[in-house]
Amino acid sequence: MEGHSTYQPKGKVAQWFESRLPIVGLIHSSAVAYPVPKNLNYMWTFGAILTFMLVCQIVSGVVLAMHYVAYAPVAFERVEHIMRDVSYGWLIRYIHANGASMFFIAVYIHMFRGMYYGSYKAPREVLWILGVIIYLLMMATGFMGYVLPWGQMSFWGATVITNLFSAIPLVGETIVQWLWGGYSVGAPTLNRFFSLHYLLPFMIAGVVGLHIWALHHVGQNNPDGVDIKSVAKDSVPFTPYATIKDTFAMVVFLIFFSWFIFYIPNYLGHSDNYIPANPLATPAHIVPEWYYLPFYAILRSVPDKLGGVLAMFAAIAVLAFLPWLDTSKVRSAKYRPLFRQFFWVFAVVCVGLGYLGSQPAEGGYVIASRIFTIYYFAHFLVILPLLGLFERPKPVPASIADAVLAKSKGGAMVVAGAAGPETK
Repeated sequence: MEGHSTYQPKGKVAQWFESRLPIVGLIHSSAVAYPVPKNLNYMWTFGAILTFMLVCQIVSGVVLAMHYVAYAPVAFERVEHIMRDVSYGWLIRYIHANGASMFFIAVYIHMFRGMYYGSYKAPREVLWILGVIIYLLMMATGFMGYVLPWGQMSFWGATVITNLFSAIPLVGETIVQWLWGGYSVGAPTLNRFFSLHYLLPFMIAGVVGLHIWALHHVGQNNPDGVDIKSVAKDSVPFTPYATIKDTFAMVVFLIFFSWFIFYIPNYLGHSDNYIPANPLATPAHIVPEWYYLPFYAILRSVPDKLGGVLAMFAAIAVLAFLPWLDTSKVRSAKYRPLFRQFFWVFAVVCVGLGYLGSQPAEGGYVIASRIFTIYYFAHFLVILPLLGLFERPKPVPASIADAVLAKSKGGAMVVAGAAGPETK
């Protein structure tokens, strides 16, 4: 599905350079002539939004690193120095801190869109797995970044999460001490987390490159889940059609992002993180950032420590096996009415787990977490395999052009029906 470049350099210098390093032709074939399905909706714009957010996080993070010191006794003060003394330091920090949340909002929409329209099905299995790897790297990067302000929630969040590795038999305690750089969370821990937090975004960028490569090789999925049969009839060039749509969606997303930066910059954070880290005072309720809460709820729903850790990591790992767990031959939920119902139940369960993860681990919250956790795994391991066997999907269009034509005719019939009585 790679687009064939029609780029022809005009000047002699451009021709000489293109014959030795055809980078302009590569960009042209990938971002100009590349054919995209003509029925894509705005849910397909989040790939461009995520690419922009990754660049935004890397640039703002590099600037913050110029003023930050990864040394426990002064880390908290250095963050306050950035906020108060560095020119526009408050803006850069709020862009970076809220950008992490915006990044996860976009990636969750991107993932749920892929699950709804079956973008993980053949031949896009490797594309989906690369996306899961990006998600894991994002989670690791976000966790380590949350530790760097060295506030109360940073310190105790690092203590709780790193302690989970002690549940691993035989080598758990050794791993924890290696992560800490000693026998408790301290200056060596902060220094290691800062180094990894700085490194991992560039690893994410590398995997994103592979993700885009895999996408351009097999082609984009679409709301109807039908492959491109004819480039002329089923697709349009990426530029200007997809480019304009992506740009518009990005502007809307940036308005939403800016609202958080300038009006409620601390809304998604925790007030305890404005208290310097104190190993002798434990916060009343330790919670991670909001985008980890569903997995935190799964962790706490299992009474055994090792079992909880395994359940939490299994909840993420099971996503990589989704292409084989879903046995249906039809990709899009648009033609799978029964799957569509179960999908929305699953979405509600994920949101419910996020809410339960923010509540104290007691009473009815624990019971509800266990019920939702069981359903979470049942959706992947029981419901999806069985749906492929018993569900009767609707007829799928033969091509994207047929789906678009049928939609156009349907819209025309609705307009005609609405206008008919008026003309009589």
